[in-house]
Amino acid sequence: MSQAVDLGGLGDRTPRGIAGAFSRAIRSGDLAPGDRLPTVRDLAADLGVSPATVSAAWQALRRTGLVVSRGRSGTFVRDTPTPWLSPRQRGLVGAGRDGLRLDLSRGTPDPRLLPSLGPALRRVSERAGTLAYQDEPVLPALREVLRASWPYDAESITVVDGATDGIARTLEQVVSYGDRVVLESPGFPPFFDLVEVLGGEVVPVELDAHGVRPDALREALRTEPVAVVLQPRAHNPTGVAMGAERAEELVSVLTRAATATGRMPWVLEDDHSAGISAAPAVTLGTRLPDRVVHVRSYSKSHGPDLRIAALSGPAELIDAVVARRMLGPAWTSRMLQTILLDLLTSAAAMDEVAEARRQYFARQRTVVEQLARHGLALAPPDGINLWLEVADERAALLHLAASGIRAAGGTAFWAGGADGTAGAPYLRLTTGLVAAADAPDVAAALAAATRAR
Repeated sequence: MSQAVDLGGLGDRTPRGIAGAFSRAIRSGDLAPGDRLPTVRDLAADLGVSPATVSAAWQALRRTGLVVSRGRSGTFVRDTPTPWLSPRQRGLVGAGRDGLRLDLSRGTPDPRLLPSLGPALRRVSERAGTLAYQDEPVLPALREVLRASWPYDAESITVVDGATDGIARTLEQVVSYGDRVVLESPGFPPFFDLVEVLGGEVVPVELDAHGVRPDALREALRTEPVAVVLQPRAHNPTGVAMGAERAEELVSVLTRAATATGRMPWVLEDDHSAGISAAPAVTLGTRLPDRVVHVRSYSKSHGPDLRIAALSGPAELIDAVVARRMLGPAWTSRMLQTILLDLLTSAAAMDEVAEARRQYFARQRTVVEQLARHGLALAPPDGINLWLEVADERAALLHLAASGIRAAGGTAFWAGGADGTAGAPYLRLTTGLVAAADAPDVAAALAAATRAR
């Protein structure tokens, strides 16, 4: 059924103005999921504009994921998308790619900068392995390579199916119903959902230009959390990297709190962009090896679809993670482990990853330099994402969508994002995908989006 929206007082009858009016109606509940929007022809007649103007407005709404086209049936307010995704992840799902020239919403690496898998695949056995199900889950040769590059002397190392898998399986071991977990806010949306699924309570901590603020962590520790989750570099979404001095400050805060309470929380470090980060590897594990779990993912550097990461920590906890996995997937494919081993030891692959790191470093600085030309002063972020403050999140998304650019709204990245309470309006943009030649145009669109209302 087509629902009416009062547009009598609409002054801006451009595609952006029309899209903004319907966006507000959807957010306010005047248009509910599943409601059909007026036809292009009918709305154009009502507003006294061309059908092309309304069509462009509908395209902008589709690019933000608010509405979906169903061909001749019409355009509808999008139903709750993809029920297999957690609540905050649903908020990051975009619509189709029609009319889209640049998707900066996904937080994924540039596929053109991933190392070639061809040589590694040719060196993998033509037949799948037939080792016993109870055999060692990590290839010994891979473990040795991992140890040689690890940022601290960890007691035990295993392999899991990506960084989020490693964090999730560790939290499953240490979080019980009602336990508190300290998470960065803004931070990685699935972590908020994960803690809630486990029955835990999120204790948010704020960041500054060097990572989690020591005073914020000190206050959070008063709640006696069982775990603290940190992103030491290429922080998602802010691009902040933690330095050695800040790591020492956080260790001191944790140590003092443990002395006072007799309880030291687990510290989980998500080093999800290790291979492409321009910042040095920093870990609290150097000082707190008995309480730190460090996860290093190879998704951003070697390919998201490899689904592989390494996980380190005290043997007692890592053994518990391995034991639990033996009752599920049992191990990460040894074929994938063999591919990763080849990529980590091949000179050509190492050169390709190093070149990707240089490219992301240069791209981030180029975008920031171009934004400065529009009066936006930002520090170059580490990794592939940029955290951009805007006047109005939804208006900024619509403005970019009208320009053929998709971004991720910032709401989902705040601790209260699922229930509508969030921090200042921001967008997360995967500006590591922006080539130098496109940077001026993209920066101009981003600058204009910051002012959109």
